[in-house]
Amino acid sequence: MARATANSTPKSLPLKEKLVFWITKVFYVSIYLVLPIVMIGWLKALVGFVIVTFVCGLFISVVFQLAHVVENTDFPLEAKIEKEWAVHQIGTTSNFGTSSKLLFWLLGGLNFQVEHHLFPRVSHIHYPQISRLVKETCKEFNIAYHEYKSMAQAFSSHLLYLRKMGLSN
Repeated sequence: MARATANSTPKSLPLKEKLVFWITKVFYVSIYLVLPIVMIGWLKALVGFVIVTFVCGLFISVVFQLAHVVENTDFPLEAKIEKEWAVHQIGTTSNFGTSSKLLFWLLGGLNFQVEHHLFPRVSHIHYPQISRLVKETCKEFNIAYHEYKSMAQAFSSHLLYLRKMGLSN
């Protein structure tokens, strides 16, 4: 995919990428809006779409906040990251509620954010086992592994971090 750099104009996408982009957009609108409107009417379809979009957005934002915007995670300010990629991923990410089977199911394993970042192409069903290996490796190499035992602890840490950031100005 073409990328713009500083002081340059964005390059045009190749025709194939433009086609993929527009075909997937049309497919999405057709499946998630047009089909429901035809099947159940526009008001019910629109209300359902808004609810689904809100719930998905809420879940994603909560996962992101609890995994990255908490007290113990690193926030590198340098433009160039000097640490190795995996060490950077571990330092800027935190797990939460990893013993909760309900949370694991509800979030599709995204409460194992460290493992998700290190192994994004591995099925989430393997994250609990991988987590044990990552923890052992971190301990062996003296790398901090961030984890909150519950979602409530992670949420509390998130609020404390926001408070700290608010007071730092």
